[in-house]
Amino acid sequence: MKLDTALRPAIDDDLAAIERLLIAADLPVEGVAAALSQFVVAEDGAGIAGAAGLELHGEYALLRSVVVAPEARGRGLARAMVGRLLESAAVRGAGVYLLTTTADRYFAKLGFAAVDRAAVPAEIRASPEFASICPDDATVMYRDTAPEGAPR
Repeated sequence: MKLDTALRPAIDDDLAAIERLLIAADLPVEGVAAALSQFVVAEDGAGIAGAAGLELHGEYALLRSVVVAPEARGRGLARAMVGRLLESAAVRGAGVYLLTTTADRYFAKLGFAAVDRAAVPAEIRASPEFASICPDDATVMYRDTAPEGAPR
């Protein structure tokens, strides 16, 4: 990540910029406002260059809305934002799920593995993202955040 880009927690004033990025990337904006306090943004001299969110659901978390502006891609922003959110989930002892229709190969490189929808805990299945926002054919992926060898 370039030094002129900083990661920080999202604030209310970031919502419109995050929603513009999501719409431009053909990603859903539903639920973003409600989960904004659990989002991180990548900000550079031009403004918000990326965003990603983590919804907490019991002992699990749902990674959502990972987006980077086209002109900011290739700088490691998505990896940095996801890494920050995975650290946050690890502190809480939460395993992380996500749904994707296009980025399963990318998330596999970050340690996520595809899982069967039937194996997803009820807390995650009940989330709006899982229950109604993402299509039924979206790939479900999971990453454990527990230190290697630690029980979950």
